Amino acid sequence: MKPKTIKTRLKVYSYIVIALLAILCVRLAVVQLFHQQAYQTQAKENRIRLVAVKAPRGEIYARDGDILANNELVYTLSLSYLGLNGQDNVVDNLAKLLQSYYPEIDKSYIEEKINLQKYRLFEPLIIVRDIPWELVVEIEENRQTLPGVTITVEPLRAYPEATLAGHVLGYIHSISAKELANNEESKYSINSLIGKSGIEKQYEKELRGKDGARRVEVDANGRPVRELMTLEPSPGNDLYLTLDMELQKVLEKSMDQVLNQIQERYPKAKVGSAVVINVKTGEVLAMCSRPALNPDDWKGKLSNEKASYYYPPGNYDPMNPGAEINRALQEAYPPGSTFKPITGMAALDGGSVDPLSLVNCGGAYWIKPNIKCTGVHGNVNYYAGMARSCNTYFQEMGRRAGKDNIIHVAREFGLGSKTGIDLPDESQGLLPTPQWKKEVNATILNNRYAATLKRLDEKYNALEQEAKGNQEQLEKLKRQKQQEKNQIDAEHDIDYRWNTNWQDYDTFNMSIGQGYNDYTVMQLANYVATIANGGYLMRPHIMKSVVSHEGKTLKTVKPEVIDEVDVSPATIAETRRAMLAVAQPGGTAHFLFAHFPAEFQVVAKTGTAETGRQGDNPKKDYHGVFIAFAPFADPEIAFAGVIEYGYSGGGSVGYVARDIFEHYFGIKDHLADEKALEDEEIPSTNQSNENQDVVETDPTVRPR
Repeated sequence: MKPKTIKTRLKVYSYIVIALLAILCVRLAVVQLFHQQAYQTQAKENRIRLVAVKAPRGEIYARDGDILANNELVYTLSLSYLGLNGQDNVVDNLAKLLQSYYPEIDKSYIEEKINLQKYRLFEPLIIVRDIPWELVVEIEENRQTLPGVTITVEPLRAYPEATLAGHVLGYIHSISAKELANNEESKYSINSLIGKSGIEKQYEKELRGKDGARRVEVDANGRPVRELMTLEPSPGNDLYLTLDMELQKVLEKSMDQVLNQIQERYPKAKVGSAVVINVKTGEVLAMCSRPALNPDDWKGKLSNEKASYYYPPGNYDPMNPGAEINRALQEAYPPGSTFKPITGMAALDGGSVDPLSLVNCGGAYWIKPNIKCTGVHGNVNYYAGMARSCNTYFQEMGRRAGKDNIIHVAREFGLGSKTGIDLPDESQGLLPTPQWKKEVNATILNNRYAATLKRLDEKYNALEQEAKGNQEQLEKLKRQKQQEKNQIDAEHDIDYRWNTNWQDYDTFNMSIGQGYNDYTVMQLANYVATIANGGYLMRPHIMKSVVSHEGKTLKTVKPEVIDEVDVSPATIAETRRAMLAVAQPGGTAHFLFAHFPAEFQVVAKTGTAETGRQGDNPKKDYHGVFIAFAPFADPEIAFAGVIEYGYSGGGSVGYVARDIFEHYFGIKDHLADEKALEDEEIPSTNQSNENQDVVETDPTVRPR
């Protein structure tokens, strides 16, 4: 290139650079003169961060004002951002110090927390809440090796009664990343605690309060520089529950006592649940589930031992059942003979029978599969059939009423539907219908059929490969395959028609509370309460009122009638009288209530239900189920309970019902004499007429 050309191009480039510099200067001048304030404000805002100041959660009280959940000031250990240099050493030193107090907290645990908070470096990272004073002292003694580690005092949830009503109250725990991402209101941070179950979860919005905030100035890397101002937090609202403190204590003490005593005879009887409900208002007066839950266990990271207690590994093991779920709401059980009032009402209301009509019981029903009765009762009517829990009588009532009427009445009394109680994660249970059976079994049978055909193809594909080139052998294999397929098709067709269509045995099983029936204890309690109050299906509730921190009542829950059942008052009245016979001489629950004064007559129904669980012995393993209300003349409270593997309702959870009614009606004060409660011996189940309720069905008839 010629020197002249190079010189010309350099001049052009110089002019361009000068022009760009001139434009830049003009732009800077415009920003400085006309937009200075706006950009200064933006820069300040980019340096300001809000750090949440935890609001105390609202307190939870029983109906009489006894405290169930409050807040206490605790020491909280946090870690502030240190930058890349030196942070690893601090984390390592801190983890070593925590190991003797919290074996589950190691270096990787802290590093994982740091990673979760990497976009909020200005906010202290909470490592452990409610640390002991001894640890506070150790941290202060090692302050030089722990820069950035701080200890603050903050309010933390506390449960003064420990496990009492533990499943009802639920627990709070650290918010998960998923919960934080789904939080549209942006009122939580990675350090927030949130209701995970029970009342704490159901009423999270009412309880959580409004966090305050510290305005913190940070540098370009998000590191705190100085604190600007603090906005004080607003405490959450208080809740008053419908729980009766005394009844709750009696219920739990009695359940624990009964479980401990019957385990000597039935080692798998480790699970129980019960509900006590006001029949006129739907208020839940007491509710318990065993194994017990202690909400305080979730204050920090669950230990390995506690994690195994609440969430045992592997398949369900009756000897290690797990304690996290509320079995009164979240587990469904076959009702056994407690379902018989439904069958009776369906028959009476449909005009198929009157209460005095006789059915002869010879020890088994006369129609196949000839399900055995609990005895040979001879001629029995509605009252005697209910009192003795006669399977033959109620199978005949089921046949006369028909499946449609039984299903209709069961629905009317809320079985197979959520009760609508104000607690989370309620199970729907299962009221079997012909449509349900067809849908479920069709899917199972079609999948089984497809798998069988696949195995057939794989078998003959392999044989055809071996016979490749031998046309005669291939033709023979083809015929054999077709013959086997025809056999498979024929068997599938028979199974499909038999198992997807409602059969007579389905009606017989349903009539006595077996088959596919599965209901929650809460549903059973509401069902018997509806019988007690004359046919008004109430919505159960456990929250009574919401009160502000200043003492102002913000909300009061009023009784709500969901529906008036489509069963005549006369039929309900006859059923109440029939159930009264259960607790009278000759009835399966008479031994429990024989000492009760006449003015406190108990109306009851015992139940012994096949578990339906795979591997259980259908002639040995039974759940004990019990429903009752009192007094007969003017019902006030209803009870429903289950003890898994308790064998019979009267011989297991029936004792819990007895204690509840004794205490409620002042027959015996179970809280005044703790020693008497502990030393009291349950009568031998051999003397309790428990066998009145046992039913042995053909296991091939009741697939589950």
